[in-house]
Amino acid sequence: MTQDSTLAAAIGCLSDYDPDALPVASARSAIERFVSPVEAIERVPLRCALDRVLATDLLSPIDVPADDNSAMDGFAFRSADLADGDRTVLRIVGSAFAGRPFGGAVGRGEAIRIMTGAVMPEGCDTVLAQEHALAQDGRLTVPAGQRPGQHRRLRGEDHAAGRPALLQGRRLSPADLGVLASLGVAEAPVRRRLRVAFFSTGDELRSIGEALPPGHVYDSNRYTIHAMLTRLGVDPIDLGVVRDDPQALEDAMRIASASADAIVSSGGVSVGEADFTREVLGRLGDVAFWKIAMRPGRPLAFGRIGNAAYFGLPGNPVAVMISFYFFARDALLRMMGAAPLRLPTVRAIAPDGIRKRPGRTEYQRGILCAAPGGGMEVRLTGSQGSGVLRSMSEANCIVVLEHDRGDVAPGETVDCLAFDGLC
Repeated sequence: MTQDSTLAAAIGCLSDYDPDALPVASARSAIERFVSPVEAIERVPLRCALDRVLATDLLSPIDVPADDNSAMDGFAFRSADLADGDRTVLRIVGSAFAGRPFGGAVGRGEAIRIMTGAVMPEGCDTVLAQEHALAQDGRLTVPAGQRPGQHRRLRGEDHAAGRPALLQGRRLSPADLGVLASLGVAEAPVRRRLRVAFFSTGDELRSIGEALPPGHVYDSNRYTIHAMLTRLGVDPIDLGVVRDDPQALEDAMRIASASADAIVSSGGVSVGEADFTREVLGRLGDVAFWKIAMRPGRPLAFGRIGNAAYFGLPGNPVAVMISFYFFARDALLRMMGAAPLRLPTVRAIAPDGIRKRPGRTEYQRGILCAAPGGGMEVRLTGSQGSGVLRSMSEANCIVVLEHDRGDVAPGETVDCLAFDGLC
């Protein structure tokens, strides 16, 4: 299942390993080395293949287009007939339509009426657009200045037979499905869907629809995790809320590891809370407890329970989402067999400045918009507390402040990740 058979081996390659102050990049590197793609492959109809991960390279079985054809309505002729620096007069000898080619060759001094997509007849290599043509009494007048080969689509210019059309690791998009349909491919070989079990922990949590006694809160984490998993394209398995009890946690972990490729939990991994969690997970698998040099989301547990990768996220709602996006997301994509894809960043001016302590990576929630003088600017949503879920709802990006960076002065630029790029 993994590149490194034990978590200790994955961690051993880190020169700066410190479980009490682990840099984000180091934690991500260790996780990447510890997970690998599911091996099972299945073939699914194109209509069921959206967002599935292509398991093998797909070679084009045909040329697309199958013949040279016209890129627009007009007249086709031989470029050798074009007069040098003057207009050309040709005799119109027939017509060609998409699906109804001209039956014969076009000779010297001849032209045919041709429609978009129609096969270029033998001898023709150039098309004059309809709007530039003067056709009268069976004669075509071609104005000067036409380029040889213009408005002609070449055989195989979209896809050539025997050449790769789509490469393995690609998450199939609507355009990709159109490409496969254009090749006559009815089914796509894809990785089996990843199964991810998830649950929340905490005696204070209540599910929607239950009464809310004093000191209790509704469980929002399962809903955000379910949504993030769904957008990622996995099969989510909701195991509900698990009480702060060693036996309840062990039971949940056993069920999750028996039914899923990965497990995501929220809560129960911070200092103090992790005491019995560490004991339970130590009996069941290979798990490390880290304090990541980041804000929000410092506590993180990672490893393997049975054959399932395990991601123990913190309990605060914003920390759950940030930890998922920057640790679990990429690992799950790797397990899905998806090719690595670095999220694009937008450089934006921070007109108000941002307070930042060096020595940790900070993920602030921001609103990205066009700057009055051009370019982009970003302003924070307000309170950046890890329990203020509103800050994620109001934001359209995450401002990523690097590990060694200090305060951001007004007018300095920062890197932003747009939410639309995350899933």
